[in-house]
Amino acid sequence: MGAGSSTEAEREPLLVPSYTGTNSPVNSRVYRRRWLVLTLFSLLGLMQGMIWNFWGPIQNSAVLAYGFSNSEIAVLVLWGPVGFVPWLLFMWLMDKKGLRVSLLLSAFLMLLGAGLRSVPLPDLHLRRWLIHGGQLLNGLAGPTTMSAGPYLSTTWFAPDQRATATAVASLFCYLGGAASFLVGPLVVPAPNVSQTVNGVAAAVSDNSIQDRIQLILYAELAAVGVLFTAIFFFFPSWPPIPPSVAAASQRLSYRSSICRLLSNLRFLMVALAYAVPTGVIAGWTGVLDMVLTPAKVSQVDAGWIGFWSTIGGCVFGVAMARFADSIRGMLKLILVLMLAGASLSSTWFTLTCLSSVTHLPSTSAILYTSCILTGIFINSSVPIFFELLIETVYPVPEGITCGVVTFLGNLFTGLLLFFLTFYCTAQSKRGGMQSSTEALWRKSACGERRENEGGR
Repeated sequence: MGAGSSTEAEREPLLVPSYTGTNSPVNSRVYRRRWLVLTLFSLLGLMQGMIWNFWGPIQNSAVLAYGFSNSEIAVLVLWGPVGFVPWLLFMWLMDKKGLRVSLLLSAFLMLLGAGLRSVPLPDLHLRRWLIHGGQLLNGLAGPTTMSAGPYLSTTWFAPDQRATATAVASLFCYLGGAASFLVGPLVVPAPNVSQTVNGVAAAVSDNSIQDRIQLILYAELAAVGVLFTAIFFFFPSWPPIPPSVAAASQRLSYRSSICRLLSNLRFLMVALAYAVPTGVIAGWTGVLDMVLTPAKVSQVDAGWIGFWSTIGGCVFGVAMARFADSIRGMLKLILVLMLAGASLSSTWFTLTCLSSVTHLPSTSAILYTSCILTGIFINSSVPIFFELLIETVYPVPEGITCGVVTFLGNLFTGLLLFFLTFYCTAQSKRGGMQSSTEALWRKSACGERRENEGGR
């Protein structure tokens, strides 16, 4: 048994880049333009998160200026998860046409939605409808901006940079939500209840709030317009030469990928572990001002809590992703530690809010710390979950895998916001019935008093 020389056919590569159209060997190469691609994608995700979470941090001001109810504020946040209903279309478009077409469509929907929100109509009823339409169009961009990060990192980045690129691309949507917690309450003044006694002063306060909100809406419209133009001219679908063998390998078809995912029990278990905490924390953060109002937390303080919890999650998530890049095979352990920390901090927050029952100390420092730690542990787990899910179901395309799990996460977000919408509606009806009952009681008491005085 001797070793003979190999033939020309045996020296042909097993994997060739499917999109280069040549039969040349796979020469891995990374391009410096990958940082521009990552920057444009991340900034679009940042704006999508800012627009989605715009109304929650300023809900008290929006109620006074535009006549929204608390349930309508929850619906404005709900349009984000509703936008994931056609996620299969965006994943198919990404799989067949590349990331450029899907991202351009998403950016156009965001531009159209930001334009609808910015129309300065004097009719508040029609204006509210346009705002709802704009939020829905912005939500339709979510399947691409929230799911395509791993696809971008595999297509453009080397394996030792992939987890870090996934973390940056995926977490910038959350960073946009954090920016809205900072920009909204700082630019838009909170309503002053003492000024509403005088009708003239209340009208001036309403106009001031509307002007500040309109200023932010115009700024977001301009930013989305600039990003749409930059993506149109400078965002390619893929690099000329793939950065790794994995990027050039042949993947499963669209239909085969969906069937593989739905029949993989291990994938479904990990996807459920991702969807429940991230979906709940996303919906909870979107209406954080409403949630913390019974705890006597102001609009500005609630904004700072949401800001630091999301910022901490983004920073910690990038650090953990960089750690996972340098030490392979520890994704499961990292996720277990993160979820354990999230469970402890959320339990701490719950017991602090129930201090009348648990008799635990309830101070602002404890409330802020527990709430921020919960956001940090859950938000930072997102890129690690993505990498683990991709490794679990390879060779399913990254965009389809992350599209399924982000759809599940937004499904839980929608369920939470749907419950909050009905809860706020029931509470307002109950409050209206109580106020009408009190008014009737006062009226009858005044009538009896007058009759007694007349008898005297």
